[in-house]
Amino acid sequence: MKPSNAEFTAFVGLDWADAKHDICVQAAGCEERQFDRFAHRTEHIEQWARSMQQRFGGRIAVALELSKGPIVYALQKYDLFVLFPINPSTLAKYRQAFKPSRAKDDPSDAELALDLLLRHRDKFQPLKPQSVPMRKLCLLVEQRRRWVGDKTRCVNRLVNTLKQYSPNPCVVRTTRYGVVLRLHYPLAHTGSGQTCAQNHVGYFLQDPQRALRTSH
Repeated sequence: MKPSNAEFTAFVGLDWADAKHDICVQAAGCEERQFDRFAHRTEHIEQWARSMQQRFGGRIAVALELSKGPIVYALQKYDLFVLFPINPSTLAKYRQAFKPSRAKDDPSDAELALDLLLRHRDKFQPLKPQSVPMRKLCLLVEQRRRWVGDKTRCVNRLVNTLKQYSPNPCVVRTTRYGVVLRLHYPLAHTGSGQTCAQNHVGYFLQDPQRALRTSH
């Protein structure tokens, strides 16, 4: 049995972006669709939410290609919005069916998301709102993951650069205070013809002295 749309006073298709969000709005029981856009700034999101509340005065269904992220967390603060995440691949196939040329037009993506929600709402589950502490924890975890990825990329670039000066591999050691790099390279020849080697230690990040001491 298909769910009834009577529980919502309006339906919104939202096409998100880093700097702005395109929307397509259709009131319940009305065929007319209106297009709008607002910037991804806290005051603009709040202004748009207040205008939707004043205009429709009830629950509003919002279809978008996200289940998490800044715009999702921003809209979850308002009780009037019920978010319906749509898989990006689903929207892409729906777009391709109606636009064989595959030309992508951002405002029409918002309309297609709205159309999907209105025609196939039984296929999409509303997003369950998370508590404020849980949303903050998710944001911190995502930020930490990005920082770890950035550190890994920096270390790999530095190791590759050091290998330009020595064919011997670097030994990388990570401590709580920083990252220590050891590069083994020939230093000098002794009188007996033997080669001495020296460890060249490079270190960076928060506390290089502690990083150096904890690496031994």
